[in-house]
Amino acid sequence: MATANQTKPKACHYCTNPRAVVDYKDVATLRHFVSSYLKIAPRRRSGLCAKHQRPVARAIKRARECGLMPYLAR
Repeated sequence: MATANQTKPKACHYCTNPRAVVDYKDVATLRHFVSSYLKIAPRRRSGLCAKHQRPVARAIKRARECGLMPYLAR
């Protein structure tokens, strides 16, 4: 019997979809991995594995630097 606080772990988006590639220019996909305040979401919320969380965080930072994603929510 499962308790209320136990949930099924999320599957990593990039592991389940092998054609998907982490790219800083793909802002639509990267928006799924930031909070409403545009902070990078932790692994427990985003559902990414450690192998893909690192490049996604780097891609978000690079997209911000290039002006593709904002640093702050308006």
